[in-house]
This record gives sequence, C-alpha cells and structure tokens, in this order.
Amino acid sequence: MIEEYRFGSITISGKTYDYDIEVRWTGEVLSWRRQESHVINIEDVKRAIKESPEIIIIGTGESAMAKVLEKAKEEILSKEIGLIIEKTERAINNFNEEKNKDRKVIGLFHLTC
Repeated sequence: MIEEYRFGSITISGKTYDYDIEVRWTGEVLSWRRQESHVINIEDVKRAIKESPEIIIIGTGESAMAKVLEKAKEEILSKEIGLIIEKTERAINNFNEEKNKDRKVIGLFHLTC
C-alpha cells in the first residue's frame, strides 16, 4: 500500500503527500497535525484510537526526532491496541507487513526529521 518514503514525502497508491499523515487499513489517508511539531501527545493519537484498530504504528521521522509521550503510549495500550514506534522508514515497513496480514492497522507518520 505504501509504495515509497523519502525525507518529506510519502507515496501511497500512486499519490504523493508532502505532509505528515494518518493512514488507515481501509486505504483512507488523512492529514496528521500535532499540537507540537516533535512531540506526540494524547490529543495527537485520539482520532486513531477512536477507530479501534488492532495496532497503531507511529513513525517518528527519518532521524526519530519526534518523541511519543508516555501518556500517549499508555492511552493507546490501555485500549488494548498494539503499538509500534520506529523511525518512519521502518514504521512504514511494519505498516505494510501488518496490512498484508489483513490487520486493522493505522499508521501515523512524521515525514521529516
């Protein structure tokens, strides 16, 4: 589903995005904005949690500059949702693997640093 990632852009089903995105197992792609650029808090993951996925995968950027706050991690896990946090390139690989297993997966991807 996710075909390519390069610093600052991601290609999904032939369409290239140049902003951070939320990708759902259904193929839906949404803009993903955070309250703070390199901090991921509870508010930043609530929309994904509401979809009741089996797993949420967070891409923290090419150099892993974005940090997921403990409270956000706890909120996801408290809903019995699996959680993977990786640099964006690795997170995308995980997303594609989980999607190929027909899992209800949501990817939250920071595309730059």
